[in-house]
Amino acid sequence: MEKEKTRNPHAQIYHRLRQLFPELPTKYIDSAIYKAKQYPTDRPVVFGGKRLFEKLCKNHLIGEVRERLKKQWRELRQGTLIGIGSKHKTAQGNLLLRFMELDGKLHLRITTGNREFIYAKVLREPSNSKELKLRDGEVYGSVSFELPTPEVKYTKEKGVIAIDTNASPIHLAVAEVSKTGELLSYQTISLHHLLGLSQNSKDQQEWILTHKIVDLAIQKGKAIAIENLKKLKKGNRGDGKAKLRKRLHQWNAKKFLQKLKRVAMLKGVEVVEVNPAYTSTIGMLKYAPQLNIDKDTAGAYVIGRRALGFIEDIPENYEKLLKDKAYLEFALKRYEEREKELREIMEKESNEYKRNALKSELKSVEYAKKLLIHLIQSLQSESSSCEGANGRNPEQGRVAKTTLQSAWRVLRVALLFPILGKVLPRDISPLKPVLVEGVWDRVRSRLVPLEVGGTSR
Repeated sequence: MEKEKTRNPHAQIYHRLRQLFPELPTKYIDSAIYKAKQYPTDRPVVFGGKRLFEKLCKNHLIGEVRERLKKQWRELRQGTLIGIGSKHKTAQGNLLLRFMELDGKLHLRITTGNREFIYAKVLREPSNSKELKLRDGEVYGSVSFELPTPEVKYTKEKGVIAIDTNASPIHLAVAEVSKTGELLSYQTISLHHLLGLSQNSKDQQEWILTHKIVDLAIQKGKAIAIENLKKLKKGNRGDGKAKLRKRLHQWNAKKFLQKLKRVAMLKGVEVVEVNPAYTSTIGMLKYAPQLNIDKDTAGAYVIGRRALGFIEDIPENYEKLLKDKAYLEFALKRYEEREKELREIMEKESNEYKRNALKSELKSVEYAKKLLIHLIQSLQSESSSCEGANGRNPEQGRVAKTTLQSAWRVLRVALLFPILGKVLPRDISPLKPVLVEGVWDRVRSRLVPLEVGGTSR
């Protein structure tokens, strides 16, 4: 009895598992124990998931619903297989899980015991998972292995090749940016041909494309700049944007960029990820009209400049617009008319999905009105409030700071629809007179009559 108390806990678990699974190769047991050691010991663990376990404990679940949850819980609890190998010379790698070529295709050989094997087809998809998992009766898994990381030879010291992914139309915008922030060259790569391909063919074409982009970076001696897509918007069911959601479902930008990062790493090219906030807006409002380029290329250009550490200032004439009460009232009038128009259309529209799209636009219009009203009120409070010491308004600093923090969002609202008549226009060139000269009164007279005076001159 005393001998049983002093036995190594590892050995106790090992022998107990041998009793429960006598046909299982012992290496799987060692791997499972290794995995179990990674779990925290200071709090309870529910294998199969605490959320599912608590649902199954509820008595009101019966019939097919309960059986489906029970199957899902069993798969999560028992359907994970881990096989850990060794890179030691005498270990011969992983004896349980091995890659093999069968009929010209890569397979994973899974040892089940007594020299019996299962052969699983390999899909070359990047993943953070390191286990085989059972899901809906199918086995899914991924394998991690160490690769020698080449020395990074191509960094952002000489500039970057910036990539912007776009869904409508689906393509990549590629911009070459010098170390001093100038746009040197650009191109557009259509991805439309990928939409009709099988997953395997799509993966193959994506790998080929990533190699071409990385080779371009090597040729130019530059790093690669991309968006950090952890918060990539995919759209919501019922938002009236079914075509866009379908396109996003057919092509996963995040997975493509993961492939791109992997190829770049293997070829010694630095990849710089940047915060994507307002890159499209800044490119659309600032660089598209200024450089006569499309808004997607301009967005890629901003990504490249941000990767190099440049901060985007608001153009002087745009700042003047945000302080021009007459222009802001003109913009507000445009949104009020659009709001009235949308409500009239919604009353006549019976199609649910079209109504959802109209509701989405109406919500954006209402939000734009609030921003503009707040900005107009801020300008009025500045001019009507009492002056402080040395003739300065004590509230002016606070208002200016608030305006600066949301300036690009307000600019988007104040410029795009009021001047171009669309929230996401393809042609940005009409903004050039506003950007360069600050001229907006001709736009006002062309689009809508407005009984207010003043121009931005």
